[in-house]
Amino acid sequence: MYSKKLARLAFGLLAESTFKCPITRSVSSRVKAVRSLCSWTVCLHHRQKNQLSTGLTRLNVRTISQTTLDPAEVRKFQAMASKWWDLQGEFAALHSMNDLRVPFIRDNLLNVHGIEQLGKPLSGLRILDVGCGGGVLSEPLGRLGADVLGIDPVEDSVRTAELHSSYDPELRERVRYQACTLEELAEDEVEGFHAVVASEVVEHLADLDAFASCCQQVLKPGGSLFITTLNKTNLSYVFGIVAAEQLLRIVPSGTHDWEKFVSPEDLERLLESFGFYVEAIRGMMYNPLTGAWSWQKSTAINYALHAVKRKEEPQPDRVWAESENQDEPGRAASYS
Repeated sequence: MYSKKLARLAFGLLAESTFKCPITRSVSSRVKAVRSLCSWTVCLHHRQKNQLSTGLTRLNVRTISQTTLDPAEVRKFQAMASKWWDLQGEFAALHSMNDLRVPFIRDNLLNVHGIEQLGKPLSGLRILDVGCGGGVLSEPLGRLGADVLGIDPVEDSVRTAELHSSYDPELRERVRYQACTLEELAEDEVEGFHAVVASEVVEHLADLDAFASCCQQVLKPGGSLFITTLNKTNLSYVFGIVAAEQLLRIVPSGTHDWEKFVSPEDLERLLESFGFYVEAIRGMMYNPLTGAWSWQKSTAINYALHAVKRKEEPQPDRVWAESENQDEPGRAASYS
């Protein structure tokens, strides 16, 4: 009785806050204003491949750890590996989220690629599901016709995903799983995917720079990156941790670390620096009373993001030529 009253109060406060927060624009003009031709950072493997003929490497504005893996996060999900398909358990909210995130991925991919096959609209597209867990999102994407590879560092979760998908003959040829990290896969899958999906993943990673770099590496030019995650706000702490973990027990206590949450503005800036442009950001809200998700104007707690890898990167020779031109009186560099 007490928990239901608390849930109603919390949901009421959240609903009120969503109408006070402005809608996030699809593309931030502030991000475009600060974009720099040489402000990207790449994985070690990718950086070595793109050395200039003079022996100089492109300018890096940050250092990265070369790994997305956080051992503490692996231990958390190792303990829950057998519970992925318990529709009433810890992952119930993730199953419910499919009602939003699957159409969000499908519709944006159709807009980008302009193809549609009746019944299997994602046929011909290769999708990487990063942090796939037990395959909760991989399976519906496979049923839409996509060729899906789900990866996760927790081997027990991968085994759970493989076992569950084996019961559906329709998925055997379309959905595969692999126990590995994104950076391990990136070494062998350069520009191998039409889309990368990382749903409820980035808030558990050790290094977002390494993540963005490797996503850029494995995506085809013009490929899509889909992310759902938690904003870094006071509301996200109250509802994502205090209410969800400690009061309502929607997810196990200790699942989230607020310090790892990232705002849509910061995530957009990061992706821009790695050669992406952001197409859309939409707010999401979970109703603990109904167990359902809905789209919202506010991104104060949860949000979904769609970014696209640019088809052309700045050419090193052109960058250096323009830099030299700036030193010559009367000649201005042209940035298009």
